[in-house]
This record gives sequence, C-alpha cells and structure tokens, in this order.
Amino acid sequence: MTTRLTRSLALLFLFLAAALACQFSAAETPTPKPGQVLFQDEFSDPLSGWNRVSAADGLTDYADGVYRILVNRPNLDIWSKPGLDFSDVRLEVDSFKVSQERDNRFGLICRALDATHFYTFMISSDGYFAVGKVMDAQYALVDMPNMQPSEFIRLGSDLNHLRADCIGDALTFYVNGHKLITVHDDEYMFGDVGLIAGTYDTPGTDVRFDNLTVQAP
Repeated sequence: MTTRLTRSLALLFLFLAAALACQFSAAETPTPKPGQVLFQDEFSDPLSGWNRVSAADGLTDYADGVYRILVNRPNLDIWSKPGLDFSDVRLEVDSFKVSQERDNRFGLICRALDATHFYTFMISSDGYFAVGKVMDAQYALVDMPNMQPSEFIRLGSDLNHLRADCIGDALTFYVNGHKLITVHDDEYMFGDVGLIAGTYDTPGTDVRFDNLTVQAP
C-alpha cells in the first residue's frame, strides 16, 4: 500500500454551494480585543448559515446538533463556510469521524478568499497532520514536504480538538492542546473560515464537527 508520506498530494476539490457566495463587508469595525469571541456555533440551529447540500459525491448538513460532512468519492475534498470575513483569528472545533475508513483527512479552513483560495489545517484518523494552501484549486503543503505523524492525534473515531491560529504570516496548528507546527505564508491575509473533510483512494469519509469558536488572537 502506498504510504501517506509518499502519496501524491494533488487533490481534486468540490465546492458544493457555489451559489452561496461569501458576503464580505467593507465597513470598518473596531479592532477586537485578544480573546474576544468573533463567531461561534454549536450547530444546534440549522438556520445558522452553513451549507445544506446533498449530492452523489457527498453532503454537508446539520445532524443531531453537530455539523456533518460526508465524502462519497475518492480523492475529493468537500468544505463549507459560513460567509464571514476575518484577518487574524484563532479557530477551534471538536471533530470526530463516524465511518470505518481511517484513510481520510478533515479539519479547519482560514482566510478563504473564495472557493479556490484558502489555507487548511487537517488531520487524518490514522494519525497524520498537515497545513496546506489552496490556490486556483491546486493544493500544496506549506513549509512541509509531506503529511507528518503525531502522537497527539487520537486515532479512529475518537474526538480530536483542533485549533488553528492564523496570525500575520504565521499559521499554527494545535491538536488536543498540543502545538504541532508553525509555518509561514503571506499570500492570504483575510477571508472566511470553514470546515473541510476529504478522501484518498477509498470513499466514505463521514466527519462530525461541533463547538466551533472563532476568537481574536
């Protein structure tokens, strides 16, 4: 079997809700204080603004008080965004997968300018992580040769608490309270936040997200 460390990371992306374009505000707002909550969602309200789309390749929807992303096609990522606009943020979310498949990826998005330009912070259920960048729908890792293993990632269907800090050109990824890596890129300095999940060779990645918080760093 091809290992994750040598697998090609050229990915095919699917944006299920192209019609739901982000509405960025041009109005000036006061600078938030450190730790101030800018946005949060426990996904108990199905009208809180996230995509609710079902297609042959997968779905995004609210499900029993959490948010669900199901990916039913090999080598595909599906993501969802609430249509907001931030610069420096600290994102946190609880996540777990419910399918048998461990050869997957899922996590957080920050600074999404549109459907094909954003940063990703993802783990896999078999214990790997990466910080990536999508530009013109092409995916590449940021300052990393490949996905890396971490002992701090809980395997299988166990819950993992993910945190992504997007501050200036520094992109820092934490899992379960442990810092995994800081990488640097200054291509995107503002944009939407979001959730993402994807497959490799085997379809059926089914991930739940809960307790999303966006704070000022």
